[in-house]
Parts: sequence; C-alpha cells; structure tokens
Amino acid sequence: MSEDSIHGPADDTAECGRRRFLSRLSIMVGSIAGVIVAIPSVAFLLGLRKVPHVWRTVGKLEDFQIGTTVKVAFLDPSPLPWSGVTARTAAWLRRETAQQFIAFSVDCTHLGCPVRWLPDANLFMCPCHGGVFYANGTVASGPPPKPLTQYPVRVQNGTVQILTSPLPITT
Repeated sequence: MSEDSIHGPADDTAECGRRRFLSRLSIMVGSIAGVIVAIPSVAFLLGLRKVPHVWRTVGKLEDFQIGTTVKVAFLDPSPLPWSGVTARTAAWLRRETAQQFIAFSVDCTHLGCPVRWLPDANLFMCPCHGGVFYANGTVASGPPPKPLTQYPVRVQNGTVQILTSPLPITT
C-alpha cells in the first residue's frame, strides 16, 4: 500500500495549508513583538520621552543643621508602575546658611556607583574605583570625568525641597 492511498491527496493539501497558516501567524506575531519593542526604543533614542522635573520635599527646615551634610531620600521624578523600591533615590544635602542649601546626586559621575560622605575628611568618596570629590562636589582625584551632579534646592513654607530630575547618563 502506498502512502497516498493511506492519507490521500486531501491530507497533503490540509498539511500545506496548516504550514502556511502557522508560518504566517509566526511572522505576524514576530512583527507585532518587534513593533512593541521598537516604539519605546526609538522614542528613547530620539528623546521624545520627557521626564518631569518635580519639587520633592525632603524634610522640615529645622531638621537640618548649618554646616552638616546628610543623605535624604525622595521619589524618582517619573517612577514606573513596576519600579518598586528602585523608584526611591537619594541626594547628599548640606545646609550652608539659614536659608541656603546645596544638594548633590549620590551617584558618581564615573560609572554611577553611590558615593559616601566622609565628614572627618570633608570629602565624598566613591568606593567602586576610588573617585574622590571635594565638599563642593568638584573632582579631587580618581577617574570621575566631572563634578557631582547638583540638584536645585529651595525652602518653601518651612520645608526643604529638591528639584528632581532624571539621572544624567555619564560617559
């Protein structure tokens, strides 16, 4: 008995039609997945996604002593629904005078590692590659290419606020 007599020509047509359908379905699903990935990627590359700059309260004015540098935490300017704890970020905040503050990003400008404040040395230090910054944020030594990023700070209604912004991409 031949193969054709068992399955017949109708089965070959059905098999060919099923293969064509599955092939087209795979191409369509792959194309949709490609578009889903490509749209946000292109928007990011072209700078179309604008991250808002938001004033975040980090404490009451009386909570900060003149001349001291403390770490303050706040919510990222545009947290995504799935960000979880990574939506929280921080800055080093120093009260210079009764109404003047200065704030630096906790991220080193070399590769983004978190810098530490060393009050006895009056320096910021990056533990990853030995970058050191003076108290004013300028580079003292090591591989960082530029000073620590500063955030604008204001005092409003007895509270200290930092103008949040996206972290700069360093090279």
